[in-house]
Order: sequence, then C-alpha cells, then structure tokens
Amino acid sequence: MSETQSIDKPWGASVFGAASVDAAPDLARLRVAIKQTRPQPSEAFEVTRNAVNQVREVLRRHGIPDTAVSASRLNLQSSWNFSNNERKLLGYSCTAAFVIEVRELEILESVLVDAVEAGANQVDGVEFDVSGKKQLRAQAREAAVAAAREKAALYAQAAGVRLGPVIHIKDVDSEQMQNTYHSQSSGAGGEGDLTPGKITVSAGVLLGFSLIGE
Repeated sequence: MSETQSIDKPWGASVFGAASVDAAPDLARLRVAIKQTRPQPSEAFEVTRNAVNQVREVLRRHGIPDTAVSASRLNLQSSWNFSNNERKLLGYSCTAAFVIEVRELEILESVLVDAVEAGANQVDGVEFDVSGKKQLRAQAREAAVAAAREKAALYAQAAGVRLGPVIHIKDVDSEQMQNTYHSQSSGAGGEGDLTPGKITVSAGVLLGFSLIGE
C-alpha cells in the first residue's frame, strides 16, 4: 500500500476509491519550432524572425487567434561540429518555439502542414486535450467516493459491523496515481490522418469511516 493510501493511526475503516471518466478530445496543442543556423548572429535572428511572422500569418488565415499561440523568445546559441578531435564553428542557431492550440480538430492536419511549409521545421508533437476537464474531474471524484463507500460497506458487512459517519477524507493525487489525465492518440486511422483517441480523467480518494458494533 502506498503512502497516499494509508492512514498513520487507524481508528476505524479506511478505504481507497478510484474512478475514471472518458471523453472525446475537442482541442489539440501543436508543439513546433523554427530553428535556423547562419554564419552571423544577425542573419540567424533575421531569418528566424521572418519565419515567425510567416507562421503567425498562416495561423491567422486558419482562424487561430494570437491568444491561442504561445511563442518563446528568440534563443541564440553557437553551433559547432566535432570531428577528429577538432571543433569547428558552423554558425549561430536561432530558435523560436510555438505551442498552438487548435479547437477545430478537422483542420488540425492542414494547420500543421501549412505551419511547416511556412518555416516551422521542427515538430515536437501533438497533444490532444478536452476543454471541459474541470467538469470531468468532478464526475470522476464523485464516482471515486461512491466506489470507496461501496467497498467500505462490503468490508463492514463481512466483518459484522456497521459503518459510522465519514470522519476522514483525503484526496489522492491522481497524477501520481496513474498519469491521471492523458490522451491516447493513434496514427492508424483512416488514411494516416491525425486521429485522436480518448481523454481519460481520473480521481482517487481515501475515506475514513468510524465503525459501530452490532
């Protein structure tokens, strides 16, 4: 039993309950970046800045507002090649990273393709999500409490006692419990389309009941 599922000083019945709620994703986050290497820092900054503007313009044409795009500051670092125990300066690499939130999944593939063609030459992944996560979490928590109560009642009946009132409630970190809320995506659907799976939102709770003898 893990620390999150135990009580230091037992005084009755403590039971753990868990539940999950599945939902179809209704948004996606694209993680892309622009990385350009040039002999001079000023050239690297200029070509990367131009690509950033082109990517933003492409996103606006798809109806994605600037508020749905999170972009990093331009980052510059020297680029080296190591060969035969020698280090040779290749130039200066300038990088700009984007997180793009797309709420119309049907345009997801075209947005990604157009962003790459506009200069986003590094794709770090696609993450599917659901906008009503708070409501789903509440449903999962209610179901977790119901599961804990049912388990406690079964134990009490088997032990020949009755459950008293709940005197302890402890939320269990669902992220630690089982990566709580995750997306399962697959590229095996249709003709290679980006195909979202499902979003699973989980919750766990530890309930403590007093016990009443028969």
